[in-house]
Amino acid sequence: MRLDHVQVSCPPGGEDVARAFYRDALGMTEVEKPELLKPRGGCWFRAGAAEIHIGVEQDFRPARKAHPALATDDLDGLAERLEQHGYPVAWDNETIPGRRRFHTADGHGNRIEIV
Repeated sequence: MRLDHVQVSCPPGGEDVARAFYRDALGMTEVEKPELLKPRGGCWFRAGAAEIHIGVEQDFRPARKAHPALATDDLDGLAERLEQHGYPVAWDNETIPGRRRFHTADGHGNRIEIV
């Protein structure tokens, strides 16, 4: 078994805010949604084997505890890139011994972990 994708949410009309984070700041590639799903709104992104789907929720509330964790070979570089784009970077290198990581938030406030 393997993970196929993770979905996080955004409010109606929040796709451009999602693109600014997942495409522009994280450097993921936007993937075209299937025709039958396009009317629902949202957008999909992929980088390597990681795929994140952004779904639209009418009663949107950002996920502050639940989160995807994305792995990168350039943790420091990605932290710097996110900060340059105006996203928060909160390092947590003590909680899990031997693991460097930080948390950030997409433009809608959804928690994202980077390892």
